[in-house]
Amino acid sequence: MDQVIAFDIGGTNSRIALFEHGKIIWRDEAITPGQQGPTAMLETMLGLLPQLEARSAPIVVAIAAQIIDACVNANNQSILRGWNNFPLASVLSERAQRPVRLINDARAAAWGEYVYGAGRDCEQFLFVTISTGIGAGLVLNGRLHLARNGYEAELGETLTEHGQMLEDLASGSALARLALQNGYASARLFCDAADAGDIQADALYRSGIREVAKKIADLVVMLGIQKVAVGGGLGLRVGYLARLQDEMKKFPPTYQCELVAASLGHDAGLYGAAAYTTMR
Repeated sequence: MDQVIAFDIGGTNSRIALFEHGKIIWRDEAITPGQQGPTAMLETMLGLLPQLEARSAPIVVAIAAQIIDACVNANNQSILRGWNNFPLASVLSERAQRPVRLINDARAAAWGEYVYGAGRDCEQFLFVTISTGIGAGLVLNGRLHLARNGYEAELGETLTEHGQMLEDLASGSALARLALQNGYASARLFCDAADAGDIQADALYRSGIREVAKKIADLVVMLGIQKVAVGGGLGLRVGYLARLQDEMKKFPPTYQCELVAASLGHDAGLYGAAAYTTMR
């Protein structure tokens, strides 16, 4: 397909790009109205489309939610409120007058990294995004793993030993809450303090990273994962990957794998969404 319009709807920001022969030739972005419901998000998306009205390209939407039968369900309502079986594909297709496909944003990013980035030539590949929430995508035997019920790699919703979701302990949102509870004005200042040698901040910072490491280690032995690419606003922060590598080194060799930064950065979801048009 010569051209495709890709959306990447995250918990904080929403991006749009026009791809031509696998390359971005135009892009824009807006703030995700995550607490205002699907109608507000739909209008935001339509507001980003006018400059592309003359293009007949189809749309692929990568969104931070569960996709079942072309409908969107946000299991974590603190990130995208009000998304309960919303028929985004059909509604957007009708409004934009073009075909629309949906894919979870982390699964799209995994496919983007596999096709174009850090996961190339790796048959068993895991992408993990640590951002407002926590997401993941799996490529197994060279194929993107997708399940009919939408639960194909919901790493953020897996449970820790205390019965809490991983996302509630180790995401950017969790870090922000932890920062405020311990006297830091923001998550950024909290991380800055940890990087500057604040022992308390570093210990708290690593507590969430340790939980992520445990989950990755489990997947390594369960699925034979060879390489993990880490992305997302927090995951790509300087110092995060090094701490994650430190935590992984504490496990026996059986649980080890190659850990790298997502090479497509924040564009992984866009590239994956565009590449998804060629999948059946």
